[in-house]
Amino acid sequence: MNIIYFLVQQTMFFSIPLLIVALGGMFAERSGVINIALEGIMIIGAFTGILFINLIQQVLSGQIVLFLAVLVSVFSGVLVSLLHAYASINLKANQIISGTAINMLAPALAIFIARMIRTVQQIPFINQFRIEKMPLLGDIPLIGSMFFRNTYITTYIGFLILALSAFFLYKTRFGLRLRSCGEHPQAADSAGINVYVMRYTGVMISGALAGLGGLVFVIPTSIEFNPEVSGYGFLALAVLIFGQWKPGRILAAAFFFGLMKAISSSYSGIDFMRLIPIPSYVYKMIPYIATLIVLAFSSKKSQAPQSAGIPFDKGRR
Repeated sequence: MNIIYFLVQQTMFFSIPLLIVALGGMFAERSGVINIALEGIMIIGAFTGILFINLIQQVLSGQIVLFLAVLVSVFSGVLVSLLHAYASINLKANQIISGTAINMLAPALAIFIARMIRTVQQIPFINQFRIEKMPLLGDIPLIGSMFFRNTYITTYIGFLILALSAFFLYKTRFGLRLRSCGEHPQAADSAGINVYVMRYTGVMISGALAGLGGLVFVIPTSIEFNPEVSGYGFLALAVLIFGQWKPGRILAAAFFFGLMKAISSSYSGIDFMRLIPIPSYVYKMIPYIATLIVLAFSSKKSQAPQSAGIPFDKGRR
């Protein structure tokens, strides 16, 4: 039973950032803009958040530091996403190239700034954010040990974002307008919807969540930040496609890939896996092999927003 508790907790650590970032990609693509820059925005979000924690921990301590770092990561993610939005919406640039440029710029920029500040690219921090047991909830049999012990507040932020995403996407006028801009932008424009504003909003939400996802990825799994997020931005794109651009399915996909990642990273802590004579690099390949297999079988049935990736021309009908 201890192995199950351990595996579930590890899965949560890896699934929540995937969930948050994939939901961010969903908002961008639902508005009609493909945001392949999720990886780069994650790096910038993680870098600014961890740097803030490194600097502020000398003054403050506790969960308040993490909350402030969340705000910093979200804000930096929005700023970077505006570059992609401007290139994609105003300049009508190729959205894949724009996103790739940000992915190439982000780690170099993070390393450059880190070395200017600390002379090395690694930024350490004191991980004082783990919650050993949530009051009352941690005492619930079975569930308490899995979800409310040895956890982080960022886990619950992820579930809150999921609920809010589903609500705003399907239960509000904003969500209807956003989806219409990703499906039929000309029709939306004819109905008086400002397609440019909606697409900017979708990309900014995407940047905010990707920046947050970068911080959420680093906090439970490390005590320092080295400017990379292990390809999580690209894995989040796979989660988005496998989840069919729908919050509920994205949740299931995130937990599937999170489980694969947990197995690849924690196999040495599971007795029967450690005893199997399989090289360690095979375990590390599991998430990416699973990604290829899943996308090979599911990509034919993918139904992306009809106008995703297509620049909007107001004069065209």
